[in-house]
Amino acid sequence: MNQDKAREILEARCPYPDCASFGELESIELTQAGAICTHCNRPYTARSQLHHQEMVKKINALPPQLEPVGNTIAPLVVVLEDLRSLHNVGATFRTADGAGFGKLYLCGITGVPPRNQITKVSLGSEETVAWSFYPCIASCLSDLKALGYLVVGLEKNESSQSLYRALVSGKVKAPLALVIGNEVAGLSREALYLSDVVCHLGMKGMKESLNVSVAFGAAAYIISEFFDAAS
Repeated sequence: MNQDKAREILEARCPYPDCASFGELESIELTQAGAICTHCNRPYTARSQLHHQEMVKKINALPPQLEPVGNTIAPLVVVLEDLRSLHNVGATFRTADGAGFGKLYLCGITGVPPRNQITKVSLGSEETVAWSFYPCIASCLSDLKALGYLVVGLEKNESSQSLYRALVSGKVKAPLALVIGNEVAGLSREALYLSDVVCHLGMKGMKESLNVSVAFGAAAYIISEFFDAAS
């Protein structure tokens, strides 16, 4: 694919809901996939045209969603950004139920129920664990921060810190929103920008990462057990 063709299929839209250019299409070159909005000067990940089309299709087919009873805020929630594997989505539902995470926020191209591939792995937990869909993760995280959630991105990078150490030091507190990224690309630039803390799991072998649903399982139980012990 040449660069001119690649440039044509990029959808560069500022994802921050408080930006004056929110949702507007801008011209962007392929080399600018890690873009900076020219209006609000915040970083974001450029989305392909196919990505945008998949989101629109998902919005149009969105089923009724199960919401929590009352106005209480679940102490622990998880945000899934652009998960392509329905197996991983189903596994996250099941683990969220077991670890006491009260709600899932499914963002971008993340698969949403009802899907047989999700139910096969979740064992029906998507019917008891509340969930919502957001086309744009920046909107989701902005709403969660407005509700008082501490947003914790789960990713290993040059500025991330050990999840366990962050818990022990008091840097990670409830109510907490744990953000899980795409299986290959990880968290988007806007998700990292909006994270209050970026944490990682220690890797003791040769590999540098875990399967995304396995990583959530490990992080979810570290968080859940830590808060249970502290209460």
